[in-house]
Amino acid sequence: MVIYIILGIIAVLAIWLVAIYNGLVSFRNNRENAFADIDVQLKQRHDLIPQLLGAVKGYMEHERGTLEAVTNARQKAISATGINEKIGAEQELGAALQGLNIQVEAYPDLKASQNFIQLQNEISDIENKLAAVRRYFNAATKELNIAVQKFPNNIFASMFGFKSEPMFDLGVAGREKMDVAPEVKF
Repeated sequence: MVIYIILGIIAVLAIWLVAIYNGLVSFRNNRENAFADIDVQLKQRHDLIPQLLGAVKGYMEHERGTLEAVTNARQKAISATGINEKIGAEQELGAALQGLNIQVEAYPDLKASQNFIQLQNEISDIENKLAAVRRYFNAATKELNIAVQKFPNNIFASMFGFKSEPMFDLGVAGREKMDVAPEVKF
C-alpha cells in the first residue's frame, strides 16, 4: 500500500515536471517564431537599403562617413547569427539610418526626388511592420521570461537550459531620440 502511494507521488511529480518543461518549450518556440516574423521584415529592409543609399549617394558625396556607417551596419546586421546578436546589430543599423535621415534634411533636392520619396515610403512601411512584429516578439519574450522566473519553474528552467531573454527594444540611440522634443518648422 505504501509503495503505491510513493509511486503515485512520483508519477504526479513526473507529470508536473513534464508540464513545466513543455510549457517552457512552448514559450521558447513562440519567441523564436515571433523573431522569424521580424526576420522577414528585416530582410526586406536590408534589400532596400542599397537602393536608398544609391539614391542618396549622388547628392551626398561629401557625407561619405554617414553612408559608410549605414553600409557597415547593414552588413553587420546581415551577418549576425543568433537572435540576441541580430537584435544588437539591428539596433546599430537603426541608429545609422537615423543618422542618414538627419543628413538628408540638408538636401532639399534629394528630399524632392521621386525615387528617394518612393524608397523612403517603402522603408517607412517596413519600419511600421517591424514595430508591429517587435511588439509581438516582445510579448512572446515577456511570456517566456515570466515562465522562466516564476517559482517553481525557475528551479527547473535552469536545469533544462532556459533563461531570461532580452527584449527587442529601441536601443540606447533610439531611446535618446525619444527623449528629445521634435522640432516643429513652419
